[in-house]
Amino acid sequence: MQVTVFTPAYNRGYIIKNLYISLCAQKNKNFEWLIVDDGSTDNTGELIKEWQAQNNGFDIIYIKTENGGKHRAINTGVRLARGELFFIVDSDDYLTDDAINKLICWRNGLSGPHKFAGVAGARGYDKINYIGQDFTGSNYIDARNTEREHNNLNGDKAEAYFTEVLKKYPFPEFENENFVTEEAVWNAIAADGYYLRWHKDIIYICNYLDDGLTKSGNAKYINNPQGVLYWVKIQMRAFPKSTKKKLSAVNRYYEAVKHKKTIQQVAKDIEISVLYCRLAVLAAKLKRKFKL
Repeated sequence: MQVTVFTPAYNRGYIIKNLYISLCAQKNKNFEWLIVDDGSTDNTGELIKEWQAQNNGFDIIYIKTENGGKHRAINTGVRLARGELFFIVDSDDYLTDDAINKLICWRNGLSGPHKFAGVAGARGYDKINYIGQDFTGSNYIDARNTEREHNNLNGDKAEAYFTEVLKKYPFPEFENENFVTEEAVWNAIAADGYYLRWHKDIIYICNYLDDGLTKSGNAKYINNPQGVLYWVKIQMRAFPKSTKKKLSAVNRYYEAVKHKKTIQQVAKDIEISVLYCRLAVLAAKLKRKFKL
């Protein structure tokens, strides 16, 4: 099997059908759909069981766990996945009907000097309007996740990582916390020299709902300080020459814990000087003041 479409779900029974319909419409059915239900209290489970009984042309695997956050669901999914590529598709989004076929074609076309972690397409608000930037030039770019800004690859993309690569980079799981940004793992993979081949075709249609992680704001950082600290340390390693990236990361951790930790404690946690930490906080204040 070439692709595992992985969906973490939490109380999305009202919208997940859109994704199911798009999977049924796929031109290439060489995939499985693996859903990890992160402790839903709605009808998500009943819907999935109804669909499992249908002749869909692809396997549907449904696992229900205690609520622990998307990163724990991904860890569970990676352990259970049978596909060569692991393609995360959120429960409020859906795919174009050629998405799986394109992923397989892109994977089979990989060649060159780089060590690849997977392939990626674009996300859109629809099939025409890109989320983020539509890079110009060739149909694809080979770049590490940490090189996206330099290559006009800003904005959410549709990445499919090799499952075997993800098994080497599990998300950390901290007690009493339920969020670690995916960027932490993607940048850890990039820091070890892995590339993705980024294609310009839109294969993933995205909705940013009010109950989604994207719109949950600073609360997810304040409530998950150890997860933020893990991300900061990855950022410091992944962007060794980018003062801007490092200062921004340090300030994010400071903002998450400033109500209970001194700046000296913040600096100790990150393993940097107090002066560097103060500089990060000052830079963030100036940026907000002058809207830089």
